[in-house]
Amino acid sequence: MTDSAIAVSGLRKAYGDKVVLDGIDLDVPAGSIFSLLGPNGAGKTTTVNVLTTLLRADGGTVRVAGHDVATEARAVRAAIGVTGQFAAVDELLTGQENLQLMADLSRMPARDGKRLVADLLERFDLVESATKPASTYSGGMRRKLDLAMTLVGNPRIIFLDEPTTGLDPRSRRTMWSIIRDLVADGVTVFLTTQYLEEADQLADRVAVLDQGRLVAEGTPDELKRRIPGTHVRLRFTSVAELDTAARLFADGTRDDDTLTLRVPSDTGTASLRALLDRLDAHSLQAEELSVHTPDLDDVFLALTGRASEVAAK
Repeated sequence: MTDSAIAVSGLRKAYGDKVVLDGIDLDVPAGSIFSLLGPNGAGKTTTVNVLTTLLRADGGTVRVAGHDVATEARAVRAAIGVTGQFAAVDELLTGQENLQLMADLSRMPARDGKRLVADLLERFDLVESATKPASTYSGGMRRKLDLAMTLVGNPRIIFLDEPTTGLDPRSRRTMWSIIRDLVADGVTVFLTTQYLEEADQLADRVAVLDQGRLVAEGTPDELKRRIPGTHVRLRFTSVAELDTAARLFADGTRDDDTLTLRVPSDTGTASLRALLDRLDAHSLQAEELSVHTPDLDDVFLALTGRASEVAAK
């Protein structure tokens, strides 16, 4: 495999007069987590469908695991795994039987399949529930089983479509840990999610898709630095102190109800030191100081003009 697990250039797709993807360029390094965000109708699902050979592009080139998706679809499918938004487990079968079915379908030797099933049950902490019907599993257990089934074919690239939708916070963090472990083993993860915190926590790089075009790409920190709003929040104990501070920092925004002043800042150590020195020079002492930076919700809203609640598929 090349250094790029996924390489996309000029990807285009239209349905009649409606352009869904308008010249998309992506490069996903091997062994990384790449997250694609975007509001409803942005083209995320179409992008994933093209990358996983489920849909043919109208233009551009797409290589996945070093193979052209248009001319080498079978090789692409052999290298990838896809976990959809809803767990694709057979509820009438036990967890062990679901995994064994996948092993049988992959045509691996029976002994190897049995050993792999045991290893996956152990890895995903499903040993105790292995002989129970999947219908009795919790949402988190089903998602773990679904991902375990995806790994039966030993894919080097995994597409995760909203893998933690509907899970409680504890189960979500368990899935995050599993995803990180996969990447530590060299697997590449292409993630779509409706939880921007999830992309912030997991992704090495994030791309924001809107109306069929990429409007931003970079690390989560790089994207957040592009958005204005980074500031230092100072809280004082009296109106007199707030008045003095507001005169010192004319570009600040005061809130008399909370006795706070928001001062624009790049929040670097030099800027913070200068701010504190200025307060000290005027015998001012803030009761509380906190640093605030934009999060991916702010990035999403600024780039697409829509709130993150519509960032789902």
